[in-house]
Order: sequence, then structure tokens, then C-alpha cells
Amino acid sequence: MTPSIALKTESAVKERYAAGALAQEAALCCPVDYDAKYLEIIPQEVIEKDYGCGDPSKHVRPGETVLDLGSGTGKICFIASQVVGAAGKVIGIDMTDAMLEVARRNAPIVAERVGYANVEFRKGRIQDLALDLAALEEELKKNPVCDANAFLELQELADDLKVRKPLVADASIDVVVSNCVLNLVANGEKAVMFRELHRVLKKGGRAVISDIVCDEEVPEAMQHHPELWSGCISGALREDAFLQAFEDAGFYGVRILNYDRQPWQTVKGIEFRSMTVEAFKGKEGPCVERNQAIIYKGPFKAVVDDDGHLMERGKRYATCDKTFQIYRREPYAGHFEFVEPLAEVPLENAGPFDCSRTELRDPRETKGTNYNATIASSGAQGEGTGTCCGDVPCC
Repeated sequence: MTPSIALKTESAVKERYAAGALAQEAALCCPVDYDAKYLEIIPQEVIEKDYGCGDPSKHVRPGETVLDLGSGTGKICFIASQVVGAAGKVIGIDMTDAMLEVARRNAPIVAERVGYANVEFRKGRIQDLALDLAALEEELKKNPVCDANAFLELQELADDLKVRKPLVADASIDVVVSNCVLNLVANGEKAVMFRELHRVLKKGGRAVISDIVCDEEVPEAMQHHPELWSGCISGALREDAFLQAFEDAGFYGVRILNYDRQPWQTVKGIEFRSMTVEAFKGKEGPCVERNQAIIYKGPFKAVVDDDGHLMERGKRYATCDKTFQIYRREPYAGHFEFVEPLAEVPLENAGPFDCSRTELRDPRETKGTNYNATIASSGAQGEGTGTCCGDVPCC
């Protein structure tokens, strides 16, 4: 997609969603069942004029800092506000003034009803979460662009603002959510957008994204149709490409949380449906050797992880400490057994581990080469008697 077409599609998105902030447009959203208890305190105007295809807020937790991309009139933000509680924080990002006006006007009403104010709305583009558009507009009022030199100075100012006063700081967010917005970004900017999601998340943070995907590639002619683009059709990624985009941006543990069996729309035989995906940040950092092993428990005969390691069911595999700790957490918890070395290797004494290889871990590496113990059963029956199962001898 050329820059001119990208600008046209962005303008079409702004115009359509600005209109959607003034009057409800049913064609902009899929039917979504939200938890009614969270909707009770949200003004009807917000509910009627907010558009989406899923509910990523159901995967938010108390106390978290949440970033909602393309927050619109703020429905997901106001739901998440109640989930994270007074100890949490919610930031909504949107580029449409009309949507922001509705969200900001209703924020004090929601805050009064829940008893705390933990939501704020910022103006920005989700493919550039560093640039504060409101701050840039203030600078433009002081120094309007009236010639080429001023235009170049504006670009320098924008770059300076990104560094000096970023809209969303690096590693500042626990969970990024989005509801039917990523597909609205031009294809040429989608990779940057996914990297921005990764940038703003804390190590160990995650993205939970609901979006429209398709089962076949969208033809180029449809991609150049602004109305279809603003209608969440032309910019939809193919299902597998959507998952791959997270992986390409540095995420791991990518998984589908929800997949609508019934298509939302079918255009020229291509099915468009809602899908919610979760992806994690945290593979960054050194790989060190602490003589640990992991055992894949099944049910599949073998699996391949995000680093390309093929692990067969029931076998002990050597792993670095970083991977060992990651696999103890979601989304992997429950799929592995973890074998610690008999003699712990302190982190400060751990050497480098080559994660490019996949190797089995000899049990003697974890127990120690001189390990030669004979230990009787510690069970209730036969305890201290040298038997394994009651009166049955071990040997």
C-alpha cells in the first residue's frame, strides 16, 4: 500500500468513527456479550457509540496498568477500570477527537459511580505510541506550518517529543488490550504497530487483542477500498498471519483465546470473523546454564516451542534458566515437569547456555556425576523399613 493510499484509508477511518461518535452505526461492530455487572455504571451514550468485536477486558486482572488501543468512547476502559480497581490504572489511546470528547466527558461520571478515578484518555495513533498528538498540536498553535522549512522543523519537533515526552513510555504497561482496531491500520504500518505493543509492555507483560481476521488473503482491489477498510474488512489479516505478526514483533506464548465459529461477514467468499489472541513479552535477556531440565508431559507426542526446540513427550531436555522460569508461568504452566539440580548453581556462578541447540539432559547432570545414594521409601507404609510399598521389598 502506497503512502497516499495509507493516508486516504486513515482519513476514511477518522471520518467514519467521528460519525460513529455522533450517532450509533451498527455496521461498525459485531455482537459481543459483555458482563452486565460492569455495564451498569457506564453511561448509555458510551455503550451505544463504542464499537468492537470482542471483550479483551475479561482477561484483565486487579491492580494492573492497562493500555487500550483505539479506545473510542471508552467502554473497554471503563470496564477494565472496575476490574483493576483503585490500585490499577487504565489508559485509552485514540486519534479521533469526537470519540475522545465522549470518553472524557463521561469519565468523571464513571469515576463518581465506582468511587475512584483511574482512567485517562490520550490522543495518539496506535502505530506510533511515542508521539503525543495533543502535545504536537499545542506546538503547532504556537508555530504554524506555513513553508517547507517549518514542515521540516515540525518533523524534528515530533521526533524530539517522542524521546522527551513519549505518549506511552517504554516498559510501563502490564497488559495492552484492543478491540477491533488493529485491522484499521495500513498494512505498511502494521509491523511497526506490533513492535510498539511490544515496546510499551513491561517484561512479563502481555497483549490481549480482539480483532477481525479472515480465512483467505484479502485481494488487493479490496485493500484499496476506503469504505471497506474503515468497516474492518480490507485491513484484516489472515488468521495465521495475525498470529505470526505477534511472533515477528518479539512476543512468545502466542495463543488463541477466542475464535468465533460463525463469520461476522462474508465478502466474495472470504470469511471475516472475530478472534482474540494473547501474547507475552519476556524472552529478552541472557541464557545461563544452571543444570536444569524440563519434561514435556503431553498429550501430544512432541511439541516445538517458539525458539524452534522440538521436545518429545517424557524426555528430559536441557534448558537455560530463563526458559526454565518462563515455562513455570502462563501460558505454559501445567504442560511441563521441572527438574532442579541436586546442587543449586547460583546465578552469579552460572555460565552461558547455548539456546540454539536442543539437547537431552543426562540425569547425572542434575544429580551430579558422583551421586550414588540408595534411599528407602519415604511413604507412610514401610517408612524406615526399606520397603517401597508396605511389606513388598524394594529389591
